[in-house]
Amino acid sequence: MPDLLPQPARDEIDLSVVFSTLSDPLRRTAIAILATLPECTERNCVSFGFPVAKASLTHHFKVLREAGLISQIDYGNRRASSLRKNDIEARFPGLLAMLVEELERDGGAEKAVASVVRR
Repeated sequence: MPDLLPQPARDEIDLSVVFSTLSDPLRRTAIAILATLPECTERNCVSFGFPVAKASLTHHFKVLREAGLISQIDYGNRRASSLRKNDIEARFPGLLAMLVEELERDGGAEKAVASVVRR
């Protein structure tokens, strides 16, 4: 049976933690990409194609979850992440739009993913 991993409640999502989390280019890019997808889309961390080790990806996505930006479901043999879009928009209106705008300005998802470790 799938298990939802622990995450902060909507009213516990802290702006300073979110800003600290998004200061990392990989995490900021992951959130921007998720924000461009249909609501409730699930992705595993490897599916983004970031040129880093799987252990690093696992860490980055754990940080995103603990900040309240994503939900993660453990299916036993894999974990899937989805953006907490409604919660983020309720707490910080316009934040996701700014991240998507930055992603588009920087050349889109493919370019951002390829350049994330060079920033």
